[in-house]
Amino acid sequence: MSRPRRPRSRVLFGARTRILAAFVVLLAGSTLLSTLALRQILLVRADERVDRALGQEVEEFRTLVADGRDPRDGRPFGGDVRAIFDVYLARNVPGADEDLYTLLDGRPYRSSATGEPDPDVVARLRALGPLAATARGTVESAETGPVRYVAAPVRVAGRQRGTFVVTEALRPPRDEVDEAVRVAAGVSLAVLLLASALAWLVAGRVLAPLRALRDTARSIGEEDLTRRIEVRGSDEIAALGRAFNAMLDRLERSFEVQRQLVSDAGHELRTPITIIRGHLELLGDDPRERRETVALVTDELDRMARFVDDLLTLARAERADFLRRGDVDLDVLTEELLAKAQALAGDRAWSVEAVGVGRLRADRQRLTQAVMNLARNAVEHTAAGAQIALGSAFADGEARIWVRDRGPGVAPAERERIFERFARGGGAGRRSDGAGLGLAIVRAIAEAHGGRVELASTPGGGATFTVVVPVGEERQR
Repeated sequence: MSRPRRPRSRVLFGARTRILAAFVVLLAGSTLLSTLALRQILLVRADERVDRALGQEVEEFRTLVADGRDPRDGRPFGGDVRAIFDVYLARNVPGADEDLYTLLDGRPYRSSATGEPDPDVVARLRALGPLAATARGTVESAETGPVRYVAAPVRVAGRQRGTFVVTEALRPPRDEVDEAVRVAAGVSLAVLLLASALAWLVAGRVLAPLRALRDTARSIGEEDLTRRIEVRGSDEIAALGRAFNAMLDRLERSFEVQRQLVSDAGHELRTPITIIRGHLELLGDDPRERRETVALVTDELDRMARFVDDLLTLARAERADFLRRGDVDLDVLTEELLAKAQALAGDRAWSVEAVGVGRLRADRQRLTQAVMNLARNAVEHTAAGAQIALGSAFADGEARIWVRDRGPGVAPAERERIFERFARGGGAGRRSDGAGLGLAIVRAIAEAHGGRVELASTPGGGATFTVVVPVGEERQR
């Protein structure tokens, strides 16, 4: 099976191409700048080398003049400048690109040039005129290009009688520099191409986890959230992979809860709808029968409304604005909870075991909702006349509010399950026809406060449900 072709736009403008382009631009720019800088440095050094060679030649000539004797026979030159020029030109061989020129009384005398002296150089030297000191400069020659020269005056009896000039063409050393720069540029280009190929491979290796993340994201659907990215190493890409896997874990749990919610909600709503439909289809003209049917339908609609409200409460529990915190006096809240619980079932023996005195930051309405769910749960598991106790206290930086009943209790196997959505306990005496969301709401409210719900129960010995909320700051008495 052939691999699918990637779109051309993805290849041209993909992350791998952009990374390579940035790398090539950066490396090419730095290579160009370094090559230009290298050429300039080499040119400066070549010119310095020429200046040193010219200066050395002039120093040798001055040494001959200062000695004042012909090295061939030891006789003094006296004031014979022509003899000095002849001896020096005969004994010194200039370099490959050097030429020696002599001028007597401002007119060309002899030179070391093998052919005709360069007319541009001769014209420039004649234009120098009398010199007070050694002169340096550059002549643009039509034949050889730029020529560097050093001119030294020759004085006899305080009067300039001649000029000794050393010249060297600058084109050959500069051509050598250009050749060296071309070689360096060729090597740099080869290195750039090789580095670009390696960068393409490295970028592919670096981006491989991202491609795996992309492929995994594409393969994930509502029906299959089990795929995960293989994470290796500890760099930023690995951290991204781990974060993506953690996100998938949360999504899988959320989708599972959603599927369960849809399934259970459909089941819970189907029953009252069926009941309502059945009674309405069989509704006759008898007024008494109509009143009974209306009462039954109203009760079923109320039950559906409570179910929808409970679902909305659980859905809002995931939002940041679920709680509206304020200062809550625990003793006042306990008295309010007792009064509201007594209104749920006046045929129970309600009592208060303890009252915590102090203040905490919490959402009064949500805490009331949680405790009322616990009270309603206690009523559903007890008979008329049964004792149900409420209590509150502060302990270890936590506020505790509990509801205790003497019902059938909760079996150990069900203590975790009853806090799940749509879970119903199987204890004897349970008379509720609710949807099993009450305890799930209690736990959601407690966890939204950063707390928890505790259960203490023995089969046949009743149950105590406690909402525990962190105080956060020291309680005020």
